[in-house]
Amino acid sequence: MPVAWGEIRHYRTWLRPGQELQAFRVVYRETDLAILAERDLSMEVLHLIQEIRRPLERYIQDHPEFLKALKPLSEDPGAPPLVRKMMTAARLARVGPMAAVAGAIAEEVGHQLLARGLTSQVVVENGGDIFLALERSATVALYAGESPLSGRVGLRIAREFMPCGVCTSSGRVGHSLSLGRAEAVCVIARDTALADAAATALANLVKGRKSLPRVLEAAEDIPGILGVVAVVEDRLGARGKAVELVSL
Repeated sequence: MPVAWGEIRHYRTWLRPGQELQAFRVVYRETDLAILAERDLSMEVLHLIQEIRRPLERYIQDHPEFLKALKPLSEDPGAPPLVRKMMTAARLARVGPMAAVAGAIAEEVGHQLLARGLTSQVVVENGGDIFLALERSATVALYAGESPLSGRVGLRIAREFMPCGVCTSSGRVGHSLSLGRAEAVCVIARDTALADAAATALANLVKGRKSLPRVLEAAEDIPGILGVVAVVEDRLGARGKAVELVSL
């Protein structure tokens, strides 16, 4: 769920790093990451973001339709790996590839930090889309705007499902494009790009409270989803093996 540059991200005040992890923030152009790692890796992450964005920006410059498409695009074997990952996620969720960009970048940053041995645990949050790779379970607070459920319900992610993506889309919170009216639709998947794209697709289906069953059923048709939680006004629906709701 991309968030526009300059938006104040109040939900980040809920971030609780724990004793073994340090919290820091890195901003580069539109990319604004909140990260938990075993030490402050701000400079390393800044360089990583630049490395990751460079081929994506070049591809968009050469293929402007990639930026604006609201439907899946045809495969492009010559595209950079991150672009192909976004395209695959978009096809599975039946949305445009940019619906997966925040999740894809979050996961790539996290994977690179782990692969380079810079930390053995990491959380990367990018506009409400989270890549989680921890050695213990974690609870993600559900931010649902003005809903009375916002901040009162958490999603406990068991260690067995990590690394994974936990991504949220909303038709009422933030400036990212949504065609629906959900306070929040949160998706868990092994692939963070897929979780991001699927959250967008499912949030687009929400037209009111009566949409909740339809959203939960549609989630079952997207391969790779481990769980979904949807909030519409004061109603909540949830489904999936990775979903464990807790009171906060």
